[in-house]
Amino acid sequence: MSTTALNDLSRFPIVQAPMAGGASCPELVGAVCAAGGLGFLAGGYKTAGGLYQEIKQVRGLTARPFGVNLFLPETGRPTDPAAIEVYRHQLAGEATWYETPLGESDDCRDDAYDAKLAILLEDPVRVVSFTFGCPEPEVLASFARVNTFTIVTVTSADEALAAQRAGAGAVCVQGVEAGGHQGTFRDDPADEGAPGTGLLALLTQVRESVSLPIVATGGIMRGAQIAAVLAAGADAAQLGTAFLRCPESGAHPLHKRALTDPLFTRTALTRAFSGRPARGLVNRFMREHGPYAPAAYPEIHHLTAPIRKAAATAGDAQGMALWAGQGHRLARELPAGQLVEVLAAELDTALSELAPRSTS
Repeated sequence: MSTTALNDLSRFPIVQAPMAGGASCPELVGAVCAAGGLGFLAGGYKTAGGLYQEIKQVRGLTARPFGVNLFLPETGRPTDPAAIEVYRHQLAGEATWYETPLGESDDCRDDAYDAKLAILLEDPVRVVSFTFGCPEPEVLASFARVNTFTIVTVTSADEALAAQRAGAGAVCVQGVEAGGHQGTFRDDPADEGAPGTGLLALLTQVRESVSLPIVATGGIMRGAQIAAVLAAGADAAQLGTAFLRCPESGAHPLHKRALTDPLFTRTALTRAFSGRPARGLVNRFMREHGPYAPAAYPEIHHLTAPIRKAAATAGDAQGMALWAGQGHRLARELPAGQLVEVLAAELDTALSELAPRSTS
């Protein structure tokens, strides 16, 4: 598919990021699409049946194209059961404090991936994106046959090249500024000390490596930033944290308030909540447990899930996973449709200012 195929999916080059855990609910997706953006449901952590019901809800809210994001199953090195058990013992105090048992770390590892593929191929949506790897060429070809545009999340030029070889329709280039999980194909603890690549540098590397359309994501909160990534070679911009404070967002109220709370001064990447590197607001749980969390996704996600839920119920943001990008303080509490319109107006202004002025 061409760049035009990507741009034809929405009026504006504005994509609402799929945020697993409840934020990207049908109401948010429907409002974004109705306003001229491209909304995304997050398929991660849902059952196949639950995802199907949410797709039906979005279809009842808008006739515009929308997308669904899937997590690829973990296929890398096996996790160390002993390391998981050590972390379980370390979290015992949290379980006591919040009066909840820890989760079972041997819960489903594949996130019902095959069942979700079957649903999306049987009853297609216009766009499907993938995180934590690149699907097999046969999977991407199957989606192409049902006229579904595919996007693969990448964090390096090498990953973008792999996506292009596999037959992806586009790549979503994720800079290290992005909130939530880093979508890297390979979660290797040996890479832990690397600082990651910022969006503009990474975007240029990918643009010069592949011919695919590009969606840029990571720290984008304003229309002028959308103009910047378009000028750097992207075809659209994906924003997640920018939509978290919208009333339609399914994010917990404590999470929404924390984005601009002076108590939370910075973000960091951590394995503390899920076992995979993810960017969130630095809170007590991250400080105390992040240095010791093993590379064990999704086992650690399942292990900590009851703690995170109990902390939210108790009104304690210090025990929650407060996913957020580096631009979190710029989050605006606006209805999603209005936010899309504001971003589009800011983009238009920025592009006008960048346009060459007549010398006559």
